[in-house]
Amino acid sequence: MRPRKTNRRMVDLSIFLENDVLSDPPPLAPKITYQTHKETVGEFMSLLPGTQAEDYPDGEAAAAEWVTLTTHSGTHLDAPWHFHSTQDAKNGGARPSMTIDQVPLEWCMQPGVKLDFRHLPDGHVVSAAEVEAELKRIDWELQPLDIVVVNTRAGQRYGQPDYVRTGCGMGYEATMYLLERGVRLTGTDAWSWDAPFVYTSEKIRQTGDTSLIWEGHKAGRDIGYCHLEKLHNLEALPPHGFTVACFPHKIRAASAGWTRAVAIFEE
Repeated sequence: MRPRKTNRRMVDLSIFLENDVLSDPPPLAPKITYQTHKETVGEFMSLLPGTQAEDYPDGEAAAAEWVTLTTHSGTHLDAPWHFHSTQDAKNGGARPSMTIDQVPLEWCMQPGVKLDFRHLPDGHVVSAAEVEAELKRIDWELQPLDIVVVNTRAGQRYGQPDYVRTGCGMGYEATMYLLERGVRLTGTDAWSWDAPFVYTSEKIRQTGDTSLIWEGHKAGRDIGYCHLEKLHNLEALPPHGFTVACFPHKIRAASAGWTRAVAIFEE
């Protein structure tokens, strides 16, 4: 029998799903209602006809929670369907976009690469040249299916009032640079893969250039891909030398799925 490895270390890359901590604009915030062990006794009595409240040890049944949220609440993986109805226009011809239950599992556990863009100002749109320069700085040549995560200033503002409008974004050019080299899953610790909307809307107002709308996301029209949003703790990662695991919840025909993203180190 092969000996089991014991020198594996994991780093949690996910935020909490919780009440009262800002991770979305207020209309999109999740809501969790907690039920105590005593509060569910009535439910158990209906599920187990003939039982009485005094039949339950210490008058307790089970703790439970009711959760109201979107598939984009918390740390989640976006499917190509979220970005557009079709994908791969430049990669074999447009076809219907994959929903989250159709995303290949092999995309979701691959070597990770971290690009450190914490120094870039809020609202900055990262270019292909900046991606290339960062890869050169960390001495890494992209391989097909590498999972590329982007460390922005937003990671350190999670839970603060300015979180949603903080951090740089990945534009069409930068996204395509990754996809053309075989990357199929990316991620960011910001609220969105693209620059915050507050900056994009101002640029559109000034220039009239509507191609700026969700340009990083819309790269999926040309080459289908997935990305993680609202990652956390990317500051703890080195540029490479780890594996990212981020299997999404299997929601039929959905645009995204929640995930407990982790970085795995074999030491």
